Amino acid sequence: MNEKDLLEFLHDYKSEKISETDAIARLKNLPLHAVENLGFASVDHARELRQGFPEVVYAAGKTKEQLRAIFKSLYERGDGNLIATRADREKYEFLIDAVPAAQFDEISKMIYVDRNKKIRRDDTRKILIVTAGTSDMPVAEEARLTAYLFGNTVGACYDCGVAGIHRLFAHLKEIETANVIIAVAGMEGALASVVGGLTDKPVIAVPTSIGYGASFNGLAALLAMLNSCAAGVSVVNIDNGFGAGVLASKINKINLVVSD
Repeated sequence: MNEKDLLEFLHDYKSEKISETDAIARLKNLPLHAVENLGFASVDHARELRQGFPEVVYAAGKTKEQLRAIFKSLYERGDGNLIATRADREKYEFLIDAVPAAQFDEISKMIYVDRNKKIRRDDTRKILIVTAGTSDMPVAEEARLTAYLFGNTVGACYDCGVAGIHRLFAHLKEIETANVIIAVAGMEGALASVVGGLTDKPVIAVPTSIGYGASFNGLAALLAMLNSCAAGVSVVNIDNGFGAGVLASKINKINLVVSD
């Protein structure tokens, strides 16, 4: 049950199309109906009602059959946007017959369904994604597409790290007008501190596993970002573009009221 279903249920009860007895029975069984047991997975169909977005599928480690069954279940029992992260083209091509509306993004490795093309996005509240290098783009694109599918206006400035800091300063206007900023960087992860020192808006730092041996697959960038001296910088896990996109969206929508 999503928000639309809940509103229809309340309207039916208010107009006496549903009796009190039937209403109580449906509400009692709501937690049971919200979870669909597929044997290998318990699909949470009430997550959109609780969090505003359906359950997101982590495709890595799942067979193509498992991914198709979960994604098909979410698609058929909801009407919102859907995401499967860390997927590949083989899994996408296997499920496309079951979910013809699904699309695949080659850079972010995300399978998604965009069913809310009429979403009104507030251009005055923009999420900006900044990367240190082009190699950070897969993680950045995961964050960008996630935030976009959550209904946000999203901008991006790629390959403007501290090795050529003039490239970052060329985007000062975008940084100053953004409502939330996601800073994505590997190597030494210095970008987050620099961006944090240039804005009064929240900065979400995403360390990536990009770098040579002593970067320890992103650990160096993670520790650098956790130790940032710039106030207002939070840090998500290594390569977790999805988590950054979700957090940025929630921050961006706090106290947001869109009038007709």
